[in-house]
Amino acid sequence: MTDQPVIEIKNLHKAYGALEVLKGVDIVARRGDVVSLIGSSGSGKSTLLRCCNLLEDSQQGDVLFKGEPVAWKGIAHARRPSDPKQVLRIRTNLSMVFQQFNLWAHMTILQNVMEAPVTVLRRDPAEVESAARGYLDKVGIGDKCDVYPAQLSGGQQQRAAIARGLCMEPEALLFDEPTSALDPELEQEVVRVIKDLAAEGRTMLIVTHDMKLAADVSDHVVFLHQGLIEEQGVPDQLFGAPKSERLRGFLSSTHAA
Repeated sequence: MTDQPVIEIKNLHKAYGALEVLKGVDIVARRGDVVSLIGSSGSGKSTLLRCCNLLEDSQQGDVLFKGEPVAWKGIAHARRPSDPKQVLRIRTNLSMVFQQFNLWAHMTILQNVMEAPVTVLRRDPAEVESAARGYLDKVGIGDKCDVYPAQLSGGQQQRAAIARGLCMEPEALLFDEPTSALDPELEQEVVRVIKDLAAEGRTMLIVTHDMKLAADVSDHVVFLHQGLIEEQGVPDQLFGAPKSERLRGFLSSTHAA
């Protein structure tokens, strides 16, 4: 079935102790969809992304990858995934790009990009090296293979992190505020790469504070407010004619910032 979602979240609830962060959220990303999650700090955007990738355990609801539901054991705060092999398979197919790059300081950029496909997926190092060099070229830093992260600008480090995610050959890319740690001119380098990936038809879930990026690359935008979806739709509708008073207020505050 070609229209089967790559990622599907149904009625997801997540709490830290008594603090409810997600209160029943549904998200669907089909192959080639770019879905952006927007909302104020603390609205649950990054937590939702981490629950998708099983970096966080949710207390209720379903997480499905290509139609396959995550198997759970236990309930409420004791709920955990029950199949470690399934978790590894899902995580390796949903590459996460973090706000703070998370590159290994003691490895060159090429080694950073090659590490997971070689050690986790047991791929042939020569093939992985060829692919890694290709992805570093694709993100515009092919000449930086042999340098270390500390020798790169923030924008270059984030592009290296994107190349690392691509080298896993994932079904989808998950971006958690990929530009928020960057100066405006470096931010544009990363935005260009994300736009190129969107134009290629890659499936992406993007948590972003950059409304222009969300408007430019998304097929679907979700506005989260206090752990619930307040409004969602195509970018033209959400940004051009928001229905919710809360979304109107949020957008006017981001324009003013």
